[in-house]
Amino acid sequence: MCGITGWASHHRDANALAPVLDAMTATLAPRGPDAAGTWLGTSAALGHRRLSVLDLEGGRQPMTAGGVVLSYSGEVYNHHELRGELRRRGHEFRTRSDTEVVLRAYQEWGTELAARLHGMFAFAVWDGPRQRLVLVRDRLGVKPLFWAEIDGGLAFASEPKALFAHPELEPRVGADGLREAYSLLFSTGATLWRGVREVDPGGIVVLDRDGITVTRYWQLEAHPHTDDRDATIERVRELVGHAARTQVEADVPVCSLLSGGLDSSVVTALIADELRAEGGRLRSYAVDYSDQAERFTGDVLRTGHDTPFAAEAGAFTGTDHSTVVLDPMALLDPANRAAVVAARDSPIGVGDMDTSLYLLFGEIRKHSTVALSGEAADEVFGGYPWFHNPKALAAPTFPWLLVTGDQAAVPLHPDVAAKLDIAAFRDDTYRDALAAVPHLDDETPAEHRQREMQHLSLTRWLRQLLHRKDRLSMAQGLEVRVPYCDHRLVEYAFNAPWALKSFDGREKSLLRAVGTGLVPESVLTRPKNHYPTTHHPDYNRGLQSLAAEALSTQDDRVREIVDETRIKPLLDTPPDRLEWGHRLRLERVVDLALWLDHHNPAITL
Repeated sequence: MCGITGWASHHRDANALAPVLDAMTATLAPRGPDAAGTWLGTSAALGHRRLSVLDLEGGRQPMTAGGVVLSYSGEVYNHHELRGELRRRGHEFRTRSDTEVVLRAYQEWGTELAARLHGMFAFAVWDGPRQRLVLVRDRLGVKPLFWAEIDGGLAFASEPKALFAHPELEPRVGADGLREAYSLLFSTGATLWRGVREVDPGGIVVLDRDGITVTRYWQLEAHPHTDDRDATIERVRELVGHAARTQVEADVPVCSLLSGGLDSSVVTALIADELRAEGGRLRSYAVDYSDQAERFTGDVLRTGHDTPFAAEAGAFTGTDHSTVVLDPMALLDPANRAAVVAARDSPIGVGDMDTSLYLLFGEIRKHSTVALSGEAADEVFGGYPWFHNPKALAAPTFPWLLVTGDQAAVPLHPDVAAKLDIAAFRDDTYRDALAAVPHLDDETPAEHRQREMQHLSLTRWLRQLLHRKDRLSMAQGLEVRVPYCDHRLVEYAFNAPWALKSFDGREKSLLRAVGTGLVPESVLTRPKNHYPTTHHPDYNRGLQSLAAEALSTQDDRVREIVDETRIKPLLDTPPDRLEWGHRLRLERVVDLALWLDHHNPAITL
C-alpha cells in the first residue's frame, strides 16, 4: 500500500518543477514510510511513497518500461495468473511485484487492463509514446484517488493534501463543497474542495492532447438469479473463501481485525486456516476501552460489549489474539485528534470512534504491516437496520439519515443553512441516486426497494467507511484489506433475491450460513453491533470543554458555520446524560475547528 501523486501538462516542462514534485510526494510520507521515489519527464511528473508489502527489494516505484511510467498503490490479488498470461505473450519480468504486473498489463492491453485486475488499487500511468496520463481506480473505491485540473493538464494524488502542494492549487471551499460535506450523502466525484474531484470507483480518467476523458469500466448491474438456496450458499462460501485466502499473501506480517462480530470472525477463521496450513499462526486484534466492561450502555448502533465475543472467536479459531485497551482520555488528546483530522482532510468524521481507530492501528503497526477487515459485509449481505426497519424502507430519503439520526448531527448557522439548503440538495441527490439503480422488469415492489437500499449502501454509505479505514490506517503505515469488497462477491450478492438474503428471518442470512462451523455459536447468533465507543462521563465532560473552546476560538469561521444556539445547551448537559447523537454534534464542532486550523481553507459562499 502506498501513496501516489504527480501531474501531467502539455503547457510546461515538468523537469523545471522538481521541488514541487518532492513537496507533493512528501505530504504522503505516512502512507509510504519505507521508501520514496520520483520521476520527471518533459510533460509529466510522478511521485511515490512506498509501504513495502510484496517483493520488498524489487517493487520500487515509479516503475518504468518502454517509455511507460507507473505510480501504483494497492494490491492486485490475481497478479500470479496475469503474470503467467503476460509471459505467454512474450513479456519478461525483472521483479516478483504485482506493480510490474500492472505495468506490463498496461503495455499489453492499455486501459483495458483495468477490467482484468482483481483487487484494491489506484494508479497513474504516464504513457510516453501516446503522450497521455491514465488514472485508474478499483471497482468499489477501496483505494482513494483525487485529481484537479491545472494549466494544460491535471494533477492527481491519493489524498487532497498532496494536491495543495502544487502551486496552481489551493485549499478552497465553496457552497457546493459544504453541501457535499454536511449533507452526509457520500457522493463520489465532487468533493469538499473546490476544483478537486474523486476518480469514480470503477473509473478511468485519461488526459491527452485532446483534453480530459472520464469513463467507467465497471458498475453494478442487475441480472436474474437462478441458483436455489443451497447453491447460493455454496457459491457465497466459495466467493468469500477465495477472497479471504487470496488476500493473505504478503512478505510482511499479516493479522486480522477481530471485533467478535460475524463479519470479522468469518474472515479471521478463513485466513487462520490458510496460515495454519502454511505452518503459521494468525494474530488478531480487538479494541476496547478501560471502562467499557463496567460502563457499557446500548444505543441505536450498539447492542453489546465486543471484547468477550472477540476473545471467544479468537480462541475458537486458534489465533494469537490481543485486545488493545485504550484510555478514554487519550481520545481527548489534542495531538491525536489533530492527527486524525489531518489524515482525513475533512471536518466530517465520527469523533472518538475515529481517534480510537487511529490509535488501534498505531498499536497494530508495531507488530503487523497488513490487516484484514470485515468491512462491507453489512452492505453486501443486508446487515444494517435500514434493510429491516419499515420506517426506513418507506422513507423517501437516504436510510441512514433516519436510523442514525445524522440528519441533525451538524446544526449549521441559519445564514449558512439558508444558502446551502441541505434539504433540497438531499432531495435532488436522492432522486438522482435512485435513478442510477439497475432493476429487473419482474421485480416485486419489495424486491425493488431492497435493491435500492443495497445499491445506496454499496455506492454511498460504504464509501465513507472505506475512506475512514484507508485514511486512518495509512496514517499509521498499516495496509487494511477488505475481502468482502471482492467485486465478484459483490456482484453475486447484489443479484441474490432478498428472500435468500433473509431466509432465516434475520440479517445477513447467507453469511451466517457460511459461518456455521467456522465461528462460535454465540458469534453466529449475535445481533449486529457497530464499532464501539467509550461511555465514560469524563470523556463527555472533556469533549464538552473542547467544544466550548472551539466555539470561543479567535477564528470566527467556526461560529459562522455552526449554530451556537443548538450547541451551547449541550455544553451544560450532565455528562452522564449526553446522548450519542448529541455527542456527535460536539465531536464535529471540535473537528471543524481543528480542520480550519490545519488547512486554513479559503471559504466562499
